[in-house]
Amino acid sequence: MATEVENPPTVPAVAEEKKEEVVVETTTTAVVVVETTEKPVEEVAKEVPAPAPVKEPAPKKPNVFKQNFEKDVVYLYQFARTTSLPSLSPYVLKVETWLRLSGLKYENVDHKFKLYSKKGQLPFVEVNGQQICDSSNIIKELSQKFDKDIDAGLNNEQKTISHAMISMVENHLTFVIMAWRAKNPGEMVNGYKINFQQSLGSKIPNAILNFFFKINYGHRASKKVKAQGIGVHKPDEIIELGKEDLKALSELLADKPFFFGDEPTLLDVVVFASTAQIYFISDDAKYALKEYMVEHCANLVGHVSRIKERCYPDWDEICNNLELNPHLPKPEPEVKENKEGADTEKAAEQDKESDKELVKEKVDEKIDENKEKEVAAQ
Repeated sequence: MATEVENPPTVPAVAEEKKEEVVVETTTTAVVVVETTEKPVEEVAKEVPAPAPVKEPAPKKPNVFKQNFEKDVVYLYQFARTTSLPSLSPYVLKVETWLRLSGLKYENVDHKFKLYSKKGQLPFVEVNGQQICDSSNIIKELSQKFDKDIDAGLNNEQKTISHAMISMVENHLTFVIMAWRAKNPGEMVNGYKINFQQSLGSKIPNAILNFFFKINYGHRASKKVKAQGIGVHKPDEIIELGKEDLKALSELLADKPFFFGDEPTLLDVVVFASTAQIYFISDDAKYALKEYMVEHCANLVGHVSRIKERCYPDWDEICNNLELNPHLPKPEPEVKENKEGADTEKAAEQDKESDKELVKEKVDEKIDENKEKEVAAQ
């Protein structure tokens, strides 16, 4: 029995094992506490990885055809030139005339009939990475952007008249002109001396290009004038409608240089853009509206000539070269002073001094001569 007491069962051994486990757990916990509470905060912060830098998105390219544009330069997309006038489109001629009259710097873009606006229109412009469509909207937005409102001096009544007459010209007279072109595409080509081969930069013979133009343009233009309403009338009736428009414009202009006085306004620009299509057609084409304008609206002939001289001093150059000119207005030529010029000016001054001395000598001689005569008489 004693032996059993001295050698207890395995229970104490088990208890000892548990004690060791408790010690180990306590020790481990203590180590963790020391590490988390006694370590300097600065060192802990250094061990925290820095957040990855956020990459900024690359700037979007402007949604325009002219990517390397110059600030505040207006890029005008328009049709090719002709030998008769700068553009066969009244809307294109309207925008370019307004740009020149306003003195804005612009550049024509030769798009070879491949680039059109988001709305599928010509003309359109691009300025500072922004595209602007429709001729009226172009002028409106550029006027506000660059403070170029050429109607600023008009009163309310004049602005009302201007709005009404512009609507008549663009929504009626312009379609009268288009109706004649649709019925007479051959006369149109001859009258405006259109060279499709040169305008398109094509190697196809002009005869073939003319043939396709007559078919395609006549069909498309006829659809437009019929949709507008004028196209349902007979050709003679349409001409009479055009004459009434010209007569109304002639009576409003009267004997004034421009519609509202001595300076042109937007109405002058719009009227010029359409009447130029009538007046500058060659006599090779028989056009009743031109005959009427020359015979009965002489003041409109003077008006279109004044706008031409004021805004297109390079008219002949444009029509002869058929090239879309670059920046306007052109920079003023530099005045260079050279030695020869300075010497010439100096010589001229010396000549003036010599002339003065010569006159003085002659006067002195005359005085002396008179004195001698007086002495002799005494």
